[in-house]
Amino acid sequence: EVQLVESGGGFVQAGGSLRLSCVVSGLTFEDYAIGWFRQVPGKEHEGVSCIRRRDGSADYAESVKDRFTISIDNAKNVVYLQMNNLKPEDTAVYYCTADGPSDCLNYYGVDYWGKGTLVSVSS
Repeated sequence: EVQLVESGGGFVQAGGSLRLSCVVSGLTFEDYAIGWFRQVPGKEHEGVSCIRRRDGSADYAESVKDRFTISIDNAKNVVYLQMNNLKPEDTAVYYCTADGPSDCLNYYGVDYWGKGTLVSVSS
């Protein structure tokens, strides 16, 4: 059974920081990417960032470049998303995801989803 378990969400003022964690279990293939999507009511899922196990390369949405950093601990099967200089528009439920490595910010390519963790940024 594949499980993606997020943690680290919370409430923070604009300009603050949070670090999300995703513990991955049950994936038997090495060639996949772990990432983060987010969603607010009435809007589509947005791919935030993803990282590939095979080489550690990462993709970012333009809206979070230079503010968010994704990293992976392969030994522990944990992916982190360090979020700095948070803005109110970052408020969303953040979901950990697993999919193929080629285009890992594509919503329709996601194979597995976590349950989500709420990030709320106040102005």
